Amino acid sequence: MKKFSSLSLVFLISASVSLAQSGYFEDAYRFSRTVPAGSARIIGVGGTQWSLGGDVSNIAGNPAGLGFFRKSEASLSLGYNNWNVETLYLDQSKSYSTTNFSLPNLSYVGANPKSAMETKPFKGGAWGFSFQRIANFNTEFGYFSNEIGESSIIDFYIQDAFGIPESQIENRGLTGLAYQTYQINPITEDSEGRPIANPNSYDSFVLGFPFQDENVRQEGGANQVSFGYGANFNHKLFVGGSVGIRTLNFSSFKVYNEEFSDQPLSTSSLRESLFINGTGVNVNLGLIYKPIDHLNLGFVFQSPTWFALSEEYEAGLTANYNNYYFEPEDVTLGREEALTDVIISSYGLNTPLKIGGGATYFFGKYGFISADVDWVDYSTARINSNDFDEGPDNQVIRNIYTSTINYRLGGEARLNNFRFRAGYSFLGDPFGNSNGFDQSTQILSGGVGVRLNSFSLDFSLVNQNFSSLYRSYQVLDDNGLNYGPVTEVKNSLTSGIITLGINF
Repeated sequence: MKKFSSLSLVFLISASVSLAQSGYFEDAYRFSRTVPAGSARIIGVGGTQWSLGGDVSNIAGNPAGLGFFRKSEASLSLGYNNWNVETLYLDQSKSYSTTNFSLPNLSYVGANPKSAMETKPFKGGAWGFSFQRIANFNTEFGYFSNEIGESSIIDFYIQDAFGIPESQIENRGLTGLAYQTYQINPITEDSEGRPIANPNSYDSFVLGFPFQDENVRQEGGANQVSFGYGANFNHKLFVGGSVGIRTLNFSSFKVYNEEFSDQPLSTSSLRESLFINGTGVNVNLGLIYKPIDHLNLGFVFQSPTWFALSEEYEAGLTANYNNYYFEPEDVTLGREEALTDVIISSYGLNTPLKIGGGATYFFGKYGFISADVDWVDYSTARINSNDFDEGPDNQVIRNIYTSTINYRLGGEARLNNFRFRAGYSFLGDPFGNSNGFDQSTQILSGGVGVRLNSFSLDFSLVNQNFSSLYRSYQVLDDNGLNYGPVTEVKNSLTSGIITLGINF
């Protein structure tokens, strides 16, 4: 298994869900979460696209919108992303910034409309191909404190080691590393001083609480190649479908440090590296209906993405002692190091399905206003594997995640060949019990564009804000509550997107 100590916990959890130590339940949300994506035009109006037709974003959004195309179109989008993070731990803040360039969208639509003289209901349609960036994982965050913490990761090691015989402890992931570096040691005698054969409880000669700091750097993203078709019936009903092939790569590099004063242990440093990649497939079905010329009503069903993922994980632990003499083993401790093996495993992930609807009202040639709403239940995500027991993680998924209602609102004003856009998007809090801490996402966007006979150029600027709680490790008190270090993480992502389109 990987992520033995769940060092990337991002929320408060109770004893009922703290049994899963592997952290795969985090992947269930991380790889299921998506934000509005597509062309600069769609991003500029808040990502609303369930009832808007005639945009290349329809291929991966609502494929029924392909039925609106009367001309073929090729489109290319370029993006710039700046991810700012501010963390707060023990009333001390720290700031981070990560930037990267991206290819948000590359699309082609081949239109095949019927003649204006066609009398049958079917008025033709269009097929489309797109490459779209679905998620961005490139960020860095952490914390540093010159205040002594309220616990130590050694407390986690001791709790995690309880009940594990000494003959097996070295194989207990990070806790095994703590044993190999003498941060925890077996209790070899009972209360009456009699020796215990193969002891299964542990303590530490390191007392007190340390100064703590951590750095987490993440890289990667998720992209989707989609193939879709949309049909037009009497210019009133538009139906479509698409198949998406999603690729994912994610890397995480963590360094967690503790520093003690007046203790045998001076410093300890835990390093973790994790690499995940894989491929998934999904199906997208949609329709758009025009009850009157100025109104579009849209509906979309997006299936789960069925992922097959592989991962590689390794960790190392270094403990620096002040030449401490450890009498039970007659050894003087200095710099002690231990490494895990490189652990390779495979697992499947089924993300939640999404159901959405929307409406767009057109003000003649002057523009439109559009709104979307969709429903996602993150508690239905599932992990499956032959390499480890996925049961505890799936139970955590059911316990901590919940369904969300997401909505988007946007509009476009037209002035001759120019377009002016603005939008707002809200993604609900996916955690069922955040203890009053709001982890929803809010997105503001705006943009401009110009339309000529066979050429379009659009630019959008979007800002996304959300907060989360990060726990380096978990330690349970007598009431089963986690009192490990909690860091508040405030995220602000600003992206600029430019899209060039050519009609022919």
